[in-house]
Parts: sequence; structure tokens; C-alpha cells
Amino acid sequence: MTLTELRYVVAVADERNFSRAAERCFVSQPSLSASVKKLEEELGARLFERGPGDVLLTETGIAVVAQARRVLDEAGRVKAVAKARTDPLVGPLRVGVIHTIAPYLLPELVLGLRHAAREMPLDIEENLTANLDQMLRAGQIDVAILALPYAPAGVETLPLYDEEFRIVVPAGHAWARRKAIAPDELDAENLLLLSIGHCFRDQVLDACSEFSRPTSGGKQGNSLETLRSMVASGLGISVLPASALTPRHTSPLVRVVDFAAPRPSRRVVLAWRSDFPRQTAVRLLGQVIRQLDLPIIVPAAAA
Repeated sequence: MTLTELRYVVAVADERNFSRAAERCFVSQPSLSASVKKLEEELGARLFERGPGDVLLTETGIAVVAQARRVLDEAGRVKAVAKARTDPLVGPLRVGVIHTIAPYLLPELVLGLRHAAREMPLDIEENLTANLDQMLRAGQIDVAILALPYAPAGVETLPLYDEEFRIVVPAGHAWARRKAIAPDELDAENLLLLSIGHCFRDQVLDACSEFSRPTSGGKQGNSLETLRSMVASGLGISVLPASALTPRHTSPLVRVVDFAAPRPSRRVVLAWRSDFPRQTAVRLLGQVIRQLDLPIIVPAAAA
């Protein structure tokens, strides 16, 4: 049994296809298939059910792949531990960021890190919270930037900042000149939300408990920029985080209106595995983020 064989097995499990797994591993399909078969023979058990166009894990395969991920993660940490002993700020840092934060935070963050840690480039994965959680715990990313609630076992979190939610309406809307709007007023409007699976959708609905839960059909978008464009076109209104409303992201067709106090908000945190060896890199990343010129509020405990 070799680490290469374990990598092949994990790739097949992820891709559910031998051809795509071979492409991912930069090896020919016959070579990958032969290695998987060899491992199955060594273990005395089938790991995959091979069907037309799809590959499924057997019950044994599920357990073996889970263990293989842990083995590969631990093997990868050998280099990480050695590197961290020399200089934790040298070498790529694999960072996961949720979709509603990435476009607004990353440009400023990359610029800030060019001064604070020039030899630590960011290997960025933009994804949903649920997927980033799996990747973080599987060792596929080093840290994640996401919004609360989030508290899985074996993961530490560092508060980064709070940011308020604001209402966006078409320029010709009756609310365009309002100073503030109460949450319960939005219930009568055509509220545009992110599609199901985005945590910001749930945060908006939870923070503004007066909202009626939309039906699964509803008017939905897959990104905040899509929602902004839908508002600009006059389709309805929406709610965006303050970081998505900086001058570089403004539109003459959209007006921004505050919520009446108390204004809903979200807390953004940095998350990493408790045994991640590059703690200095994690702390520096958090420090740089908190110092960015964005419309955010740094909690007193994190300042």
C-alpha cells in the first residue's frame, strides 16, 4: 500500500469517474485503474461499484476512503511541520472564503499581505460554507474565512469583524429617499435572495425575523452581484453586507438605505484546525484583515 494508491482512491471517490480521477492525478486511466485494483486485491475487498458512467463507493470503500483522507492529511503535514519550524510565513497558505465575502475582501487582503508577508501567496478556494467546512477538516485548505454560526469540533475560530446589512432598492423606488427602513416593511416587497445553500440567505432571514420565509421558487440569485443587477433592473429589492457597498461596487441604478436600529449584521471569523502548525501565519492573516480599509467593525476582544 502506497500514498500514491491512496491518492488515486480518494480521487476516484471524489470524481466518481476513473477518467476524471486520472486527469486530476496527471496519470493515465489504465495506470490509475491498475493501482486501484492492486489495492483492492491487497485489502481483499472491493472499494467501488463500477457502473456505466458512474462509480459508487462500497460500504468498505466508504470506510477506507475516510481513513485514506486522514493518512494523506497527516502525510502532508510532515512537510508543513518542517516548513513551519523554519519560517511559517514562507510558502502558500490555502485559504477558503465564502462567496459573499471573497469578491469584497480578497483584493484588499492580497494587497495587505504583499507588505506583511510577501513570500506567503494565497491559494484561494471560493465555496459554500458546508463545502469549506469539509475541506478544512479534511486538510484540503489551511484556513477558512466565513460567517457565524460555525463551531465544529477540532476547529478554532478567531473573530475578525462585524458588518451591518443594508437594503438596496432601484433608483426610482419609493424608498430611494428614505433614511431608514424597519425590517417588517420588507415583508411586503419583492425581496430578492441568494439561492438555497448560501449562508447569507439564512443570515438575512434569521436576522430579520419579520420576513416571511419565501417559497422555494422565489426570485433568487447565485451571487450578490447578480442580486445587485436584478435590483438595478427594477425587479425588486435586496439586502447586501456593508463590504459589498463600497465605492468600487456602486451602481447609479441602485440606492442604499439603512435598516432602522437595531441594524442586523453578521460576524466574520477565521477558522483553522487546532493542530495546524502555522499558527503565526493564521494570526498574521487575521491581523491584516482587521486592519483593512473596509466598512467593518472590529470586535473589542479581537482588536
